[in-house]
Amino acid sequence: MGGTGTAAASIIGMAADQRAEVLIVGGGIVGMAIAWRARQRGMSVTVLERDRAGQGTSRVAAGMLAPVVEVEFGRAGRRLLELGMRSARMWPAFASDLASCADAPLELMRTGTLLLARDEDDARELERQLAFRESLGLTVRRLLPSEARDREPALAPALRLALEVPDDHSVDPRSVLAALTRACIAAGVQLREHAPVARLELGGAGGPHVTGVTLESGERVAAERVVLAAGPWSERIGGLPAHARVPVRPVKGQILRLRDPAGPGLLRRVVRFRGGYVVPRADGRYVLGATVEERGFALSPTAGGVYELLRDAHDLVPGISEMEIEELSVGLRPGTPDNAPAIGPGAVPGLVWATGHYRNGILLAPLTAELVTGMLAGGDAAGTAAGDAEESVLSACAPGRFAAASEHLERPASRSPVVAV
Repeated sequence: MGGTGTAAASIIGMAADQRAEVLIVGGGIVGMAIAWRARQRGMSVTVLERDRAGQGTSRVAAGMLAPVVEVEFGRAGRRLLELGMRSARMWPAFASDLASCADAPLELMRTGTLLLARDEDDARELERQLAFRESLGLTVRRLLPSEARDREPALAPALRLALEVPDDHSVDPRSVLAALTRACIAAGVQLREHAPVARLELGGAGGPHVTGVTLESGERVAAERVVLAAGPWSERIGGLPAHARVPVRPVKGQILRLRDPAGPGLLRRVVRFRGGYVVPRADGRYVLGATVEERGFALSPTAGGVYELLRDAHDLVPGISEMEIEELSVGLRPGTPDNAPAIGPGAVPGLVWATGHYRNGILLAPLTAELVTGMLAGGDAAGTAAGDAEESVLSACAPGRFAAASEHLERPASRSPVVAV
């Protein structure tokens, strides 16, 4: 995280002997965005990160801002679409403000997305996806193969069909995370790295409420309010009764980072296809991902996963085979039973959830930060956000919707991703 080492060293490792006004568990993009926005509102904020800030799930992410492509059939999918569309509209202002506060450039790649079909089965599925998105009033265009290759000449001649989604863009999460770290430290956020949380502490008169946390080292950190933004590790944090928990599972994803020796230009747009995607960066690098594997917390890459990614991408973008492999990463997406996030107060006062963002953590970071800081600024016991305009958004991601599943401690079943995701 270039440019943050000296400032961070003066804060990381501080003794936590003071009561925090807001304690955020998790230093990924969601936790750091909340910390930055809460500090801008004048709150005293401490972030506890189990490893290094921004080095977990968020660092591995490709950074697609793709609510239109990601929308799924069913009521839950439409609720998630509302969240994604709203957050996507927030990203330009969020990026501009963050770049100014961090004194670092932060570029959105606003070139759109293409969904690709390599055979007749894929083409039929894309036609179904097109009709579904048109029924929701979303902007999607059907392209003949020749039209798609006019836009992206590197596409293979064997392409059967394409859909153009002009308003789905991308951002480099690593640049965002570096900027968030700088902005948080400059604003006075206390960042404690290598501070894994073992459990939440409950206490107080008038019924139990969250009073802080205990670290795995045994150290206790008191807080007025705790925000749980620990991604796939959220469910491993103890201290809550079963009915108050949110079921979050890790979903493994393998992802490659490639560099084109010829420089940028092979692709301008994000391209997505059954089994993966290719996301271009402005400097000639590309992100190729990502597998979807229900393997618990296993982080080992596999030859089969890498082979399938390269094979599927080469079928549609043959130039991929000329690129150099710079990095192979494995990340864990935080999934809930309906794959929508848990944002808001739970069953125990003093705790606000901000987890379970699955494939949309980067996309939903600005909205999550706005919603959670609104709750924190409200100051009441329930942590409710002010304003009726938030109600429909908050109801779509209310943590309480998982109460029954949490009581039985059942692990949720996986859901199949839509084609081209």
